[in-house]
Amino acid sequence: MQLVVLSDTHIPHRASGLPDEVWRYIEQSDGVIHAGDFSSYDFYLELCARAGGKDRVYAVWGNMDDEDLFKELPEKLIVEKEGVKIGVYHGIGAPIGIENRVIKKFRDDLPDIIIFGHSHIPLKKYINNTLMFNPGSPTDRIFARRNTFGLLTLDNGTFSIEHIELR
Repeated sequence: MQLVVLSDTHIPHRASGLPDEVWRYIEQSDGVIHAGDFSSYDFYLELCARAGGKDRVYAVWGNMDDEDLFKELPEKLIVEKEGVKIGVYHGIGAPIGIENRVIKKFRDDLPDIIIFGHSHIPLKKYINNTLMFNPGSPTDRIFARRNTFGLLTLDNGTFSIEHIELR
């Protein structure tokens, strides 16, 4: 199973849409994880449609999202796919040390992977036995040199995750 991992798309405020390369990955994947800051509810609906339905998009709201997204999406999410427990949360506060604030949100039920955003800075590191992964932003480079997103591959209790840099 392959899932595209996104955060901080900020559509239409920072970009008019996702780059074509990201759409190609989405259309070939088994679903999408989005860690918030879609910005608009319309973009969320477009993402769901192009991913194959709302049941294939695992998402939380971010601090810059429309009110409709706050109503529809949770603040924090835990899903299990292929025997791997995945936590999703947008994040809060300054970029420095954000992963420590994020992991505290899951202290009562630590997943194998925590996917988060907010800082727009790609990150992949372990804290104890939990992999912390920030895909960066595919549309905004305010805090990063490159636009990035993630690709998560799951197979019967094992996983790998990587950053994809956009050209």
